[in-house]
Amino acid sequence: MTDAVTGLAEVVIWTHDLERSLGFYRDLLGLAEMEQSPQVKPRFLRAGGGPGGVPQMVVLVPHPDPHGAFPSQKPNRTLHHMAFSVAPDRYDGLESACRKAGLEVRGGVHPVLEGVRTFYIDDPDGNEIEIIGPPA
Repeated sequence: MTDAVTGLAEVVIWTHDLERSLGFYRDLLGLAEMEQSPQVKPRFLRAGGGPGGVPQMVVLVPHPDPHGAFPSQKPNRTLHHMAFSVAPDRYDGLESACRKAGLEVRGGVHPVLEGVRTFYIDDPDGNEIEIIGPPA
């Protein structure tokens, strides 16, 4: 059955500093924090709508060892990167906000989606994030 999957519901990532990661995903990238019980430690952020009422989410999970190190060399990590699409009228503003936040903004060319605009940044735990926007 090749059409059973209708979308990507969530990406769950470890974080050493939940508040810092919330500042990145919620405050800088603009993902909306979802309402949840205070007893739930992971934080759920809405990244967009999805099929059947299931939103697309990024879930930040506090790492059980807050002082443990993630592999610093990207080839040693299991996640290569994740990508977010943005509206054409928000792309330049987000790129500028990332630069103002002191992030290293790296340019890119998407290997499959011809003509789209892309740039790359790293989240506070070193996960690479791609921002994809339609052609200008």
